[in-house]
Amino acid sequence: MLASMGLMFDAFWRAAIYCVHPRVIALSLLPLILMAVGALVLGYFFWQPALDLAATWLDGWPLLESFWLRLEDWGWGGARAWVIPLLVVLALAPVVVMVSLLAVAFLATPSLLSLVAQRRFPLLERKQGGSFLWSVAWSLGSTSLAFVALILSMPLWLIPPLVLILPPLIWGWLTYRVMAFDALAEHASRQERIALFERHKMSLLVMGVVTGFLGAAPAVVWASGVLFVAAFFILIPLAIWIYTLVFVFSSLWFIHYCLAALERLRLEQVSAAGAEADPVPPASEPTGLPVQPPLQLPMDQEPKP
Repeated sequence: MLASMGLMFDAFWRAAIYCVHPRVIALSLLPLILMAVGALVLGYFFWQPALDLAATWLDGWPLLESFWLRLEDWGWGGARAWVIPLLVVLALAPVVVMVSLLAVAFLATPSLLSLVAQRRFPLLERKQGGSFLWSVAWSLGSTSLAFVALILSMPLWLIPPLVLILPPLIWGWLTYRVMAFDALAEHASRQERIALFERHKMSLLVMGVVTGFLGAAPAVVWASGVLFVAAFFILIPLAIWIYTLVFVFSSLWFIHYCLAALERLRLEQVSAAGAEADPVPPASEPTGLPVQPPLQLPMDQEPKP
């Protein structure tokens, strides 16, 4: 456990240093550009229908009518105008997080893996334990499970402590599943990957949960883009870029950790194989001849010095 903690902290600061590398910054901007184009296209066609759907949903709650009237009496008559887009943005936030994670996994992680492997692990053998199609299937399957978990857990978000715990836990589990697999897919064999997942499962899950909480931080910027409408087109892309940067950092964190753990596992296997091939010889090997007892001389025939 202490060894895993040491690997975790070592990989953390290495990933933080790599984040200021020009190549890493460029890779974090690539998913942002693609997501921004997709968001503009989808927003152009679906933003107003989403607002109308949210307004219809709010109107279906009779108890809210008295709430809106009370806000008007307090001088907050325009509260409903910004609550509706805020609800739409909050509903889309988990989708943005998942899309950011998948965009980083498919677009940035291979280049990040190549960068770390060339600079830190140039001699580590690549056993190609996971193909690209298997990686895509693994990522999509894990994302589907996480999305179902988010949907099922939404009623529990009404309980104040759980809304701060459940989404980061689900995102952390998803990050751990996707990032760890992609970090080991090229270098580790299938048996090595299973062994590392079993040995370092708790550490990898902790790393994923930490990343999940880091991924929840940009939601503040995301919501601010709705509250401060004048800065909407600046804050929302900034929030999306922070999402991608967080996942780029997490990808580097998992790559450093997993490759270092793989290198240590192979060194242990080599040491164990060497110990079996060269056993320690016994102190004295029998020759098959009878052992003669030492010569005993009488007391009066002891040799004189």
